[in-house]
Amino acid sequence: MFKKILIANRGEIALRIIRCCRELGIDTVAVYSTADEASLHVELATEAVCIGGPKAADSYLNIRNILSAAMYTGCEAIHPGFGFLSENSEFAALCRECGLVFIGPDAGVIEKMGNKAAARSLMMENHIPVVPGSEGYVTTLEEAEKTAARIGYPVLVKAAAGGGGRGMRKAFCKEELKSAFSSAKAEAKACFGNNDMYMEKLIVNPKHIEFQILADSFGNVIHLGERDCSIQRKNQKLIEESPSKAINKELRKVMGGIAVKAAKAAGYKNAGTIEFVLDQTGDFYFIEMNTRIQVEHPVTEMITGIDLIKEQIRIAAGLPMKYKQEEIRLEGYAMECRINAEDPAKNFRPSPGTVDFLHLPAGYGVRVDTALYNGYTTSPFYDSMMAKVIVHGKSRLEVIRRMRRALEEMVIEGVVTNLDLQHLILYQPDFMRGNYNTGFIEKHLAELLKLHEEVYQCKKSQ
Repeated sequence: MFKKILIANRGEIALRIIRCCRELGIDTVAVYSTADEASLHVELATEAVCIGGPKAADSYLNIRNILSAAMYTGCEAIHPGFGFLSENSEFAALCRECGLVFIGPDAGVIEKMGNKAAARSLMMENHIPVVPGSEGYVTTLEEAEKTAARIGYPVLVKAAAGGGGRGMRKAFCKEELKSAFSSAKAEAKACFGNNDMYMEKLIVNPKHIEFQILADSFGNVIHLGERDCSIQRKNQKLIEESPSKAINKELRKVMGGIAVKAAKAAGYKNAGTIEFVLDQTGDFYFIEMNTRIQVEHPVTEMITGIDLIKEQIRIAAGLPMKYKQEEIRLEGYAMECRINAEDPAKNFRPSPGTVDFLHLPAGYGVRVDTALYNGYTTSPFYDSMMAKVIVHGKSRLEVIRRMRRALEEMVIEGVVTNLDLQHLILYQPDFMRGNYNTGFIEKHLAELLKLHEEVYQCKKSQ
């Protein structure tokens, strides 16, 4: 087992990894930007090293400085968390060249699966169902128009190197395709430095279902059930739950088996996620693989009792998995709400600021992953997510009621958040019945924002 690990990340995921390492008796090195000098992960790690200025490019994306910090402090491994360099194949390769273990899959696998067009081709070669679309890259508008004519509208233009909903545009007719194609390419170039595009048939309002995978160096690959991530705004997840109300035992076995097959085809090791869309007829299609730990991993931890970060570290250290597929049990239900520093009333504009007062919910079946504390100033330089509230219960209804209670207890003063909006979603009849898909927010946003304004005015008058 490792003696010292550097965490190449910040915020709640850095804290999550630090806490796990402390339980395993592993020393930790936090890296931080000048904007994060007063952050909690800096205080809780065994050591901390400043790696640059507040912009991510100068710090959390600065490969040279991160590797220098790891070698200077005598680390044996690096955990990338999610975001930043977690799916950067060059970083994973350089870790190995420097004699450091990258806690994640091999660089070649990251590169292969990180390119969505290449991953799609690999799945097709292994007879895994994919959404109808282009056979490779689509480089010009003319090629895009020909592909759309072949597969039929609506279509989805996607960045091959994309992720997090960026570099992705919908087109419902030929007239919309030109704008969708050019804007997707421009965003992909700005976000990923790569504007290679491909296209898929747009499955209108599907369920977004992902399967958690664990794979070790001994050829053992298992899945830990699914997460329903269909509550999204502009392809950004807001609420995740498990198990999905749309998946029965038989379908779970089939989809889980395909997810394992996909991971084996990729030669995958460590924790990862196979993502599918599930249409209204029950057909499902592979869309991508995330070669890292997911933001929503606590949902799976709550229903399986398996610490995914510990398993990541064990696998990276060359140890075999402790679990076999037949030993995995999904107990009860779990749900996660992402609390973001953004203003729903102003088109979800980010709202960084100082937390004047903070009270976190607690009680039976409630977990909060956050790096917030009283007096903490959220930064405008990074993602707006402030906290994740996760609850567990025996039934879906119990989980909804427990999440309502948890969000009612939560107080974050000084910063505008989406807390009230999340609370309102939990009362929406379609959501309560599990009758929702990726079109839920678009369908109900006006109604939710109206209620949100009423809640705001009520609180203001008190």
